[in-house]
Amino acid sequence: MLRDYQQRTINDLYSWFGTNSGHPCLVLPTGSGKSHIVAALCKDAVQNWPETTILMLTHVKELIEQNAQKMREHWPNAPLGIYSSGLRSKRLDQITFAGIQSIRNKAALIGHVDLVIIDECHLVSHKQEGGYRTMIDELMHINSKLRVIGLTATPYRLGHGLITDAPALFADLIEPVSIEELIYKGYLAPLRSKVTDLTLSTEGVHKRGGEYIESELQKAVDTVSQNVKIVRETIRLAGDRKAWLFFCTGVDHAYHIRDELREQGVTAETITGKTPAAERDDIIQRFKSGDIRALTNANVLTTGFDYPDIDLLVMARPTASVSLYVQMAGRGMRPKSHTDHCLVLDFAGVVQSHGPITAVDPGRKSGEGDAPVKVCENCDELVHISAKECPSCGEPFPEPEFKDDGAKLHNDDIMGLDALEMNVSSWSWRKHISRSSGKEMVAVSYYGTLTDDPIIEYLPITHEGYAGQKALRILGMIANAAGVDTNDASGIEDLTWLMNAGEPPSVLKYKRDGKFYRVLSRDWA
Repeated sequence: MLRDYQQRTINDLYSWFGTNSGHPCLVLPTGSGKSHIVAALCKDAVQNWPETTILMLTHVKELIEQNAQKMREHWPNAPLGIYSSGLRSKRLDQITFAGIQSIRNKAALIGHVDLVIIDECHLVSHKQEGGYRTMIDELMHINSKLRVIGLTATPYRLGHGLITDAPALFADLIEPVSIEELIYKGYLAPLRSKVTDLTLSTEGVHKRGGEYIESELQKAVDTVSQNVKIVRETIRLAGDRKAWLFFCTGVDHAYHIRDELREQGVTAETITGKTPAAERDDIIQRFKSGDIRALTNANVLTTGFDYPDIDLLVMARPTASVSLYVQMAGRGMRPKSHTDHCLVLDFAGVVQSHGPITAVDPGRKSGEGDAPVKVCENCDELVHISAKECPSCGEPFPEPEFKDDGAKLHNDDIMGLDALEMNVSSWSWRKHISRSSGKEMVAVSYYGTLTDDPIIEYLPITHEGYAGQKALRILGMIANAAGVDTNDASGIEDLTWLMNAGEPPSVLKYKRDGKFYRVLSRDWA
């Protein structure tokens, strides 16, 4: 049985296909059960359209195994094949789960495919190059009506922006569920962050392709004194937490942190890309059983690795990649058997660099020469960096913070979920015109009791770029939950009329920003 948001995902996908051409990407937070959604989608497609052939692609064997296992749970007699050298299987069937490295040059062998599903699709190049793009092009020569569905928790690429920004394979993002909703319903565990005395510096470390050069980063971070401080502080703050996962800058750093942990009496092991498969499986099993308390790694345990009872993440790897940051944080968000949260120790400063994982911004593409801008958190208006207040909604921007060495993160900063709550009695939709640009947007006022101030949310749906795309996705999610079909709306006035007739949420969670508010989640339960 699918959870409500999992079935909603499939419904939203079918609705999108009914009115759009091209290839969509499903944005699903880590821990939302992507493999269950894929299994249900494959079963539904084949049973309703018996001639359908499906190719499920990913980049690591662990994800192939997870996806295939869930497929068999949903449909024990599924016509399922696995094509992966790492799993020692090269069997094609009506539904084939495959590793891209093993099958990238086998388009002629595969033949006609109706649907390609790509897990962790943020790895697909936005250019006409790479294994995924080459294979899809060859498959589309065989079947020009082929559709591609991407799945990812992080729909952006370092140095490019959103994976829908041109040139791109994916035409649109479908976001059926948020991290906030999954935490509220108990499907994910929240993260908490604590102050760390040591913050690793990246001063003098150069970047290549938008990310820190690993050799320079490791040289700056991997020092005896810093490793000792990281381990001592981790032990002091960890308390009785039982499963610690360290993200390190490289192979040498991972081993050095492991050795320091052992030196200070903590059972620890290391996994890298060169760890033999059998040894890796043994280490992970001993970690899960509690024989190993700490696991250090270098660039391998960010995807395809799930152990719900991880209760401590140690960020000892600075990164410029929003995607990597969110993937690392996601390792600690599974519901646990012994606690209600996971502690994050951010020695790398990634939370301060990228913000809460519920509100990360992929940023501008590299190489753009536009004047520096910032986004109003209240209405998503793009304004010059020097503006003291938003010219559209009047939101005052906070004064620049000049932090001394004592200014540190507070608990829960990594989540950004300091929420207030309103029981919604009604709502009102209207057109709003930006005072600065003259562009139209929609505004919705949520009302509680007679003594509650209304909470106003601005959706700049006519704006270009990230702000407009984000607003359209939020509007689509709200309309779907409210039982409103907006496809036939002829303009903003018509749209607001339709939305006013819809069912408002019963509970609103929001955050106070100055004299305005930012909506975090809406619940129709």
